[in-house]
Amino acid sequence: MTKALIPLALAALALAACSQKAQDEATTAANTMSADANATMAKAANDVDAAADKAFGAAENGMDRIGNAAADAKNKAGAALKDAGNEIED
Repeated sequence: MTKALIPLALAALALAACSQKAQDEATTAANTMSADANATMAKAANDVDAAADKAFGAAENGMDRIGNAAADAKNKAGAALKDAGNEIED
């Protein structure tokens, strides 16, 4: 009877070893998926930050152009008024 239990015990040990291997592989796969998800989220966050920086930069450049155009218009209007005043004096 003892001889019959030895192969059964060996089979149980082999099954336990396979089960541990399967658990290790599942853990490795889960860790890999988690790392991939974290990398994807980090890249997405960086992409959003870059897009926001580009958009804000474009808006800032637009506002600068508007400010420069307003200053130019003011200077031209002032010069025109000065010229008109000079013509009246003459």
